[in-house]
Amino acid sequence: MTGLCNRLSRRAALIAAAAIVVLPLTVPPSALAADYPNRNINIIVPFAAGGGSDIVARIMASYLSEALKVSVVVENRGGAGGNLGMMAAARAAPDGYTLMVVSSAFVVNPSLYDKPSYDALKDFIPLANVGAAPDVFTVPANSKYKTFQDFLDDVKANPGKMNWASPGAGTTPYIVAEALAYKLGLKMVHVPFGGAGPAMQAALSGQLDMYSANIGSVLGQIQAGSLRPLVQTGDEKWPDLANVPRLADVGIKDITSENHQSIYLPAGTPKDIVDRLAKEIHAILARPEVQDRIYKTGLKVVNEGPDAFKKRIEQEVAMYRELIDKAGIAKIK
Repeated sequence: MTGLCNRLSRRAALIAAAAIVVLPLTVPPSALAADYPNRNINIIVPFAAGGGSDIVARIMASYLSEALKVSVVVENRGGAGGNLGMMAAARAAPDGYTLMVVSSAFVVNPSLYDKPSYDALKDFIPLANVGAAPDVFTVPANSKYKTFQDFLDDVKANPGKMNWASPGAGTTPYIVAEALAYKLGLKMVHVPFGGAGPAMQAALSGQLDMYSANIGSVLGQIQAGSLRPLVQTGDEKWPDLANVPRLADVGIKDITSENHQSIYLPAGTPKDIVDRLAKEIHAILARPEVQDRIYKTGLKVVNEGPDAFKKRIEQEVAMYRELIDKAGIAKIK
C-alpha cells in the first residue's frame, strides 16, 4: 500500500511539473507584451547590404535602439528577388522581436512570381510606411530626346528598334515601363541587367535609349547633368524635379508608380506590441533630422501608421496585379 501511495505521489508530482512547463505557453499575448522589449530586436532586410531597404533599416535601427533601450540588429537575407527574406520574416515568431524593412517588391512579388513565398495580405501586419519616391524615365545627357513626347514619337516610328533597361524584373521601374508600353502599344527591347549598378553604367555610357529607375538611385546623376529626366511616375512631383512632368501631366492618367520603403511585423503579433512600435516609429519619423537623413537616401517621409498603411497595401497589391496581368508580363518561376 505504501508503494502504491509513493507511486501516486510521484505521478502527481510529474503532472504538476508538466503543468508548470506548459503554463508559460498559455500566457495571454497581453501578458507577454507587458515587459516588451527585454532582449535584442532583429530587422530582416530581404536584400543585400547597401541597397535602399538596407540603408533605411539601419537608420531606423539606430533610433529604435535608442527609444526602446535594446539593441536592434539588421540582418540581410537576400535572394530570389527578396522572396527568401520575406518568407523568413513571415515564419518568424510573432512576438515583436522580428521586424522587416522592404521595398515595394513586397506588393509586386505576389503577382510577379509563379509561386510566391508569402501572402502579402495575410502573413504580415503593415506597421509603418517610412517613405516613398516615384520612378523616373531618363535618357543619356547627350540624347536627342528633350521631352517625353519626343521619345514616344521615336518609339512609335521605330517599333522594336529602341532599347531600355530597369534595375530588374519585379522592381517598380520595370513594372511601370512595361505597363506603359502595353497601354500605348509601344514595342521596345528590354535589356536585362543584374541590378541597378550595371544598368546605370549602361545608361551613362549611352548604350541605352531609356533607363527607368527609382528617383533616389539616379538623382545624383540627374543633378550632375549625366542623365536627363523625361517624366516621373508618382502622384506628386519630387521636390528636386519640379520642372519634370508626371505621367498625368502628359495625358497618361491611370498609371502611377512609387517605390516605398516600409516596416512589417509577422501576422499574429500582439496588438500591444504593434501599438508600441507604431507609436515609437511615428515619433522617430516626425523628427526633422530623421526626415532629412531619409530624404538624402531618395525618399520623402510618408509616416503612415498601421491603419492607413494597410489600406495602401491592399490597393497596391491589387494595382500591380492588374498592371502585370494587363501588360502580359510573364511570371517568374
